[in-house]
Order: sequence, then structure tokens, then C-alpha cells
Amino acid sequence: MCAGCRSGYPARMPQRFHDYDRVAIVTGSDSGIGEATAIALAGAGFDVGVTYRSDDGGAQEVAAKVRDAGRRCEVRQLDLVRLPGSAGVIDDLADALGGLGVLVNCAGTGISTPVVDTSWDEWREVLAVDLDGPFLCAQRAARRMLATGRGGRIINVTSVHEHAPRVGAGAYCAAKGGLGLLTKVLAQELAAAGITVNAVAPGEIATAMTGNEDVDPHTVARPGIPAGRPGDANEVAAVIAMLASPEAAYVTGASWAVDGGMLLMGPQAGSHLDSDDWRDG
Repeated sequence: MCAGCRSGYPARMPQRFHDYDRVAIVTGSDSGIGEATAIALAGAGFDVGVTYRSDDGGAQEVAAKVRDAGRRCEVRQLDLVRLPGSAGVIDDLADALGGLGVLVNCAGTGISTPVVDTSWDEWREVLAVDLDGPFLCAQRAARRMLATGRGGRIINVTSVHEHAPRVGAGAYCAAKGGLGLLTKVLAQELAAAGITVNAVAPGEIATAMTGNEDVDPHTVARPGIPAGRPGDANEVAAVIAMLASPEAAYVTGASWAVDGGMLLMGPQAGSHLDSDDWRDG
């Protein structure tokens, strides 16, 4: 127990805060980390709302896997560039599934362009998808969770670049860093209602976004990562599923790095660089 904690403080959250709807919405769940998360949550007993931006076929395949796990699934298109109106999909899915207990903001995008060459339209698209959209979706989800009075879970998928910069990723880093701090503010504001808010910060994961969706990460060497390899989407989904569970009721406002130790390297990795290739992003 921390030195400033009162010994008489209740040891358990009110039971009602464990009774949130076993319904989860996972944005951007037509592939990659979102797909793995939707399937993991179905396996944990959640009905799932799946969203996609353009790959309806991929979303329908994920929905079939959710239903194969014995859970209900609804699919909706969600284009986070078309804000604020498109965020209404959260309410649409919650109504169709009969509630909402967990929101996973997983939809994301990025560019590889130096800041001085980034156009306004490029900047705005990345910020819309990676920050504005999660804000609006979390806001709608939180309002519904507050109305039930039974708690809930909001999980924002950020990146190791929530914490560390990358050349050529100014818009992406700004958005993910902002989402990380938004996560902490929401955690403060919603904790008393039994709603936890956490971030999950993946490192290099074998997905379409990193151009490695068909690669077995266990066969790829990454000397600069302590784990020695990239991660796979299921390893990220496992952490998200843990945070979505009732057992994670006392975990809020944290950013969970799922990066094989990448962020630990810092100056040690830098001291082993023998070229300027990193300047190319």
C-alpha cells in the first residue's frame, strides 16, 4: 500500500462496476491488430462491433470468425476523415448490439514525410484518424457507459511513437502523443464511475500497416529489439483483452508498451549505429 493511502479505504470497487455490458466495439477491425482484438474479445465472451474504412470484405471475414466463436457481431463502415458525423457509428453499433461496455480505438493511419514537406491535407488526415476520431468515439462511448452506471473500459491503441519520435512521422507522432495524454485525462475524469481508460503502444508488429502482414515475425531478426524479433497482432490483442476484463479494474491511465523491449534501448541502441540511415525514417 502506498504511504499516503488510508488503511480504511475500500479494498474493492463496487460490484456494479464489474457488470458493464459484454459488448465491445473495435474500430479498424477489418485487419491487423483490430482483427486480432475482435477475435480475442469474442473468445473472452464479448459480442463485437466491427468497423472498417474501405475493406468491407475483410470486415465480413472478421465478423464470421466472431460468430464462429459463438458471439454476435455487427459490421459498419467508419471513415474517421468524415468527422464529426461518422462517429455516430458508435451509437449505431451499440444500439444494434444492445449496449456498450468496451471501446477499442484501433483505427489508424500514417505517412512517412518530413515535417517541412507535409501538406496541410496530409497533416489533417492523420490527425483526424489518429486523434480526432478516437476523441469523438471515446466521448460517445463514455457517455453511454456513464448513463448505465456500471463502469466500462476504453482502450486506445497508440504506438511506441506516443513516447518516442521518429523521423518522417511528425503528424503520426503528434497524434499518438496527443492520444496518450487524452487517455490520461479521460482516466482521471472517468475513474470514479468505474470506467478505466488505458493506452496500448505497439512497437513493430507484423501487419499490413508495417508492410509485413504475411510475415511470420518469429522468423525475422531484429537485433535492435531485446526480444530479437517483431511482434504479431495476437500479442497486442492479448494485452487489450486483459485491459478489457473485469480483473483489470484497478488499472487506468497507463500506457502499455507491447514492443519486445524496443523503448528500453534508447541511447544504448544509438551508440551502436554505424550509419546515418536512420535520418531517412
